[in-house]
Amino acid sequence: MSTAQETVEYATEHTPRLSWAEHAPEVYKAMVRLDTAAKKGLDAKLYELVKIRASQVNHCAFCLDMHTKDALAAGESVERIVQLDAWEESRHFYTEKELAAIELTEAVTVLTEGFVPDEVYEKAARHFEEAELAQLIAAITVINAWNRFGVTTRMVPGHYRPGQQA
Repeated sequence: MSTAQETVEYATEHTPRLSWAEHAPEVYKAMVRLDTAAKKGLDAKLYELVKIRASQVNHCAFCLDMHTKDALAAGESVERIVQLDAWEESRHFYTEKELAAIELTEAVTVLTEGFVPDEVYEKAARHFEEAELAQLIAAITVINAWNRFGVTTRMVPGHYRPGQQA
């Protein structure tokens, strides 16, 4: 039995390519306002699940770090966050309304066919009132924009604290 603590060497943290918010402050402020407007009327946990799922699809580590922490702070469970990347096999962790939002998130995020399939949109429309659906679409669109800033400029994950951007 060893009494000395083991030292784990992690990979070196990468540096960001550009501090875009510093160099385009008006765009950053507009994005923050857009984000604030988009989440109005949406359940906080659902909002964070949507942001996490889009960020998984887009491979945005910075946004995954941020929205996972914010989801936990909003009362979301670790189990549901962990299962989100495999939601199709883990449907029983989510409500039908959440599943409709997650599926719509993927369809809006990955426009591989050049459009959102009618059946995906119609399923979401059955679970959300029109005003709430409009807000959901806005939230999905906004996180996709944030992801593109994060991935392109290589924003560094791991330093965000819940509510820091609120």
